Amino acid sequence: MKNDETTTEAISLLQDLGLQEYEARCFMALNKRPSGTAKEIHEISEVPRTRVYDAIRVLESKGLVEVQHTSPQVYRAVDIDEATQTLRKKYNDRIETLETHLKNTDVQDVEEDDQVQEVWSLTGHDAIESRTIDLLDEAESEIALLVVDEDILSGVLFDSLKTAASRDISLLLGGQTDAITETLGTETASTHVFETGLDWLTGIESGNEVAISRILLVDRETLLIGSYYPNATGGSTEQAIFARGLENGIVVLLRRLVTAGLPTTDDPGG
Repeated sequence: MKNDETTTEAISLLQDLGLQEYEARCFMALNKRPSGTAKEIHEISEVPRTRVYDAIRVLESKGLVEVQHTSPQVYRAVDIDEATQTLRKKYNDRIETLETHLKNTDVQDVEEDDQVQEVWSLTGHDAIESRTIDLLDEAESEIALLVVDEDILSGVLFDSLKTAASRDISLLLGGQTDAITETLGTETASTHVFETGLDWLTGIESGNEVAISRILLVDRETLLIGSYYPNATGGSTEQAIFARGLENGIVVLLRRLVTAGLPTTDDPGG
């Protein structure tokens, strides 16, 4: 099989959705032609011919391949829309089953302090964005968000901010640059938008300097602060710490850092 980028990515995605490599390669081979015999599939997919039969049987059982019982047998992939619908349903079913099992898992009771204090770390843009959205949705009174890395600005983020505003949550949005500040103001139609003067957040002093990507403070007691290396070779993975608890020293310290950039915000922790 010609190892072009599209085919390689499709095979990888099919494996993520539960197919084994040989099954995914055979399925892609059949998508390249109207139909084919085991010999033809072998030639296109480079799957050993003896393994093609096993892979096809699995694909047939999953509803992804149809068989014509001639001699030799001929196979064809189902319509693309039908295939994606089948895979989507199976994937969704697995997620629903997992959700059920997780909800039915017995959780051990542990004694908790009156003041919950916790600090956790997160790695990867997707995980950090997901936690950011969760915190925005949980806000009860105030959201203070400082955006340094423009890549953070997304439709999902703006939707959550708009939803928060509709719940009468106070929004204090800051940008490191004019462009970020303008985008925040335009997308959220908020009057509480400012440009921070904390230039060191960008890490421009050194090519290897770590930079702050985002600082989010929710209800003056929950904080998320992300960082990354802007000039890292091969791209940079965003990391973050997530802290909760009004009496947590890290929250107090970083709350003062955030509010130092706000034009008119009192700090109850000061």
